[in-house]
Amino acid sequence: MTDQPPPLTADSSPSESVAAPTPAPAVLDDAALRDAMHRVRTEVGKAVIGQDGTVTGLLIALLARGHVLLEGVPGVAKTLLVRAFSTSLGLDTKRIQFTPDLMPGDVSGSLVYDARTGEFEFRPGPVFSNVVLADEINRTPPKTQAALLEAMEERQVSSDGVTRPLPSPFLVAATQNPIEQEGTYTLPEAQLDRFLLKLIVDLPPRDAELAVLRRHAEGFDPRDLGAAGLQRVIAPDEIVAAQHAAARVTVTDDVLGYVVDLAQATRQSPSVQLGVSPRATTALLAAAKAWAWLGGYPAITPDHVQTLLVPTWRHRIRLRPDAELEGVSVDAVLTAVVQQTRVPV
Repeated sequence: MTDQPPPLTADSSPSESVAAPTPAPAVLDDAALRDAMHRVRTEVGKAVIGQDGTVTGLLIALLARGHVLLEGVPGVAKTLLVRAFSTSLGLDTKRIQFTPDLMPGDVSGSLVYDARTGEFEFRPGPVFSNVVLADEINRTPPKTQAALLEAMEERQVSSDGVTRPLPSPFLVAATQNPIEQEGTYTLPEAQLDRFLLKLIVDLPPRDAELAVLRRHAEGFDPRDLGAAGLQRVIAPDEIVAAQHAAARVTVTDDVLGYVVDLAQATRQSPSVQLGVSPRATTALLAAAKAWAWLGGYPAITPDHVQTLLVPTWRHRIRLRPDAELEGVSVDAVLTAVVQQTRVPV
């Protein structure tokens, strides 16, 4: 079982030779929409090397109308990856640097007194954008993290008795560092549960790191994506149409039962203190639909479920303390659950 969805291949998506420097016309058939999504991967590759699986995970989250938590050590291009992804989508993007002194109003917005009118008016926060980059999200207290809960789940912000909808599409991509503990806060369970996927951004292999170094030697500046040639390659209406198309992917009762059996297996595992919830099963179904649609399948199969199970559930399970002391990992538990659960024929 891999840490994240594998990159799209020639067998499951259009050829990588298709690329367009300008937004494609709003053709709404599935083949054209898949081609547009594939161009996003190609465009991100102009700035980020060796993270095809992570880019695929971001695409799956976008299609499933979910959010992504990116975990990796410093320097593996987590922030650059999200910036390049949002640039290729051409969507309004805001970056929030999470710090210990960040307040909830700094995220969602707040009421500000206008001396000219003598009234309070709402000043929207950075969450009012299509793509929100929550950088180092575990560096802010739970009170501020909670400011994202309503936005991520309900896609709205409530303030002073008024509910304000967020733009569509809407995606939160949060990053966190797994090794630094000083000045960090553990993400609450409710916060973690709002993320569709948790992707592990690994260190690149030698060939990929050599390509990165060569690109920098040639003058690549990660702060100037325009100079790297990144442009919008998909129109907003195509993104929405692709989301609807992915939601229409069918699923049989046998596969639905398979998802439920996997969930129950996590709750019965001797190493698990808290198994996945029904929200986790619906998240896995949505992610599997998006992955199947990207591959051109009319219905999801057990393979799609198995591929997305670990990144969709790894952050939703709590291990027993004795299992953690013995070095048991959540990924290992989930891999065992897949291996031990009967697959429908």
